[in-house]
Amino acid sequence: MKPTLTFLFVLGLALASHSAAAQDFVYEPKNPSFGGGNTFNYSWLLSSAQAQNTIEDPAAKPAASRTTDPLATFQQSLNQQILSQLSRQFVLSQFGPSGITEGSYNIGSYQIVVTPNGTGVDIQITDSGTGNQTTITVPSL
Repeated sequence: MKPTLTFLFVLGLALASHSAAAQDFVYEPKNPSFGGGNTFNYSWLLSSAQAQNTIEDPAAKPAASRTTDPLATFQQSLNQQILSQLSRQFVLSQFGPSGITEGSYNIGSYQIVVTPNGTGVDIQITDSGTGNQTTITVPSL
């Protein structure tokens, strides 16, 4: 009985021992920012990250405060129209009906020099108190 048992045991080992196969592991990143990642994953990764973001931006205003108040808009528009009309009247009273012409003008602590150039008019404004200068170029139409 012993040879039969040994034979069956050897036969069982022979049948059970087949060749083992293996493959190489290859790392492939998912994120396209890491080089080699699939670029089609970008939108999915971004939307997934945004969906998981629970931190609120402290600088962002709530949606309710972004709506404009009609009265505030009206007040701002009215102020702009009044200032525009005042500036027109001021230019008319200071420079006459012909408007700003070439020359040098002193208004308060400001000296304004108007000179034509090849493409329009240069207006240089100098604050005599601080010495700060601003140059404005107005192109001709």
